Amino acid sequence: MPSVLPDGEPMPEDGALPASALLGAGERPLGFYLHVPYCATRCGYCDFNTYTATELRGTGGVLASRDNYAATLIDEIRLARKVLGDDPRPVRTVFVGGGTPTLLPAGDLVRMLGAVRDEFGLAEDAEITTEANPESVGPAYLAELREGGFNRISFGMQSARQHVLKVLDRTHTPGRPEACVAEARAAGFAHVNLDLIYGTPGESDDDWRASLDAAIGAGPDHVSAYALIVEEGTQLARRIRRGEVPMTDDDVHADRYLIAEDVLSRAGFAWYEVSNWATTPAGRCLHNELYWRGADWWGAGPGAHSHVGGVRWWNVKHPGAYAAALAEGRSPGAGRELLSAEDRRVERVLLELRLREGCPLGILAPAGLAASRRALADGLLEPGPYEAGRAVLTLRGRLLADAVVRDLVD
Repeated sequence: MPSVLPDGEPMPEDGALPASALLGAGERPLGFYLHVPYCATRCGYCDFNTYTATELRGTGGVLASRDNYAATLIDEIRLARKVLGDDPRPVRTVFVGGGTPTLLPAGDLVRMLGAVRDEFGLAEDAEITTEANPESVGPAYLAELREGGFNRISFGMQSARQHVLKVLDRTHTPGRPEACVAEARAAGFAHVNLDLIYGTPGESDDDWRASLDAAIGAGPDHVSAYALIVEEGTQLARRIRRGEVPMTDDDVHADRYLIAEDVLSRAGFAWYEVSNWATTPAGRCLHNELYWRGADWWGAGPGAHSHVGGVRWWNVKHPGAYAAALAEGRSPGAGRELLSAEDRRVERVLLELRLREGCPLGILAPAGLAASRRALADGLLEPGPYEAGRAVLTLRGRLLADAVVRDLVD
């Protein structure tokens, strides 16, 4: 979750949505994102809306405390029920992210999930995920989450090499994420993800291969692999600017991506989004697919973003301001925007083109359709799907996904 909020129009104090937002809602799945903004330490590359205890000290008092955070977030879930009125949809996915959600007691996460269940109901096959730091969970914690209804967990592994973790300011020890996978399986989790980062300064091809091998050997059914993005204002950006560590170039990122595709595919993982691989269709992250396919989701928590029926809004960033708004009976929304039909078309191209199924050629404007023909000729789109009316990226197209998307959205 980016730390910078966009501009937009003011959010109504009661959080009310235009009537148009719920037209046809029954045809769209509904998900919940629950943001937990607390971290024990700040990773050097992190630009998310998260806070350590030191950063919160004196800035929000008891309102910013994680001790009563679950109760505050539940207040927003209840607000969501009021805003969505008699919307009959059960919730298809719940994703608890952060931050480090597992800094809260497992019982708090279960209570937050229980509030979604009580207010909206959960689909029979609902996907319930939480992110977790490997050092913040153990067998008893995982067992409590599983008993409380969670069935998917995502561990931040990032790398198997200690020197790479040190550059990222990650505090877990190598080997701990792999142990967590085994503990999650023992607790009964059907689906487990490991997050990896490639392109860290000082990382070699061999380091990256070792991380992939360690992740695969742990036995998850999902792996996410992201190129390191050095965000302005982070500790890592300052270190690079001072010349303490080198900047990784795009060619290295491309090489690492090709290594990931080769190693993961040979191990039985198939890509379904540019940065995500799963061993089976059931192993895909359904919650993220809601985002990529433009469905509806309510984001609860400081800085969380929501989207319902072409209306997007975002909450105030600071935990103290967030809690104060809810305590006063106000929406914590900081602003919103109403997406036009053209906005939504462009977003479909931006997001769906990153998926294995690609995007329909029929949603491209004339200039974008012409660009798609050039991309096809250049080997960036697959010929078979193109003949069937869909733009699907080739492996080379995935390496140049951002550029292809820019051309096709015209």
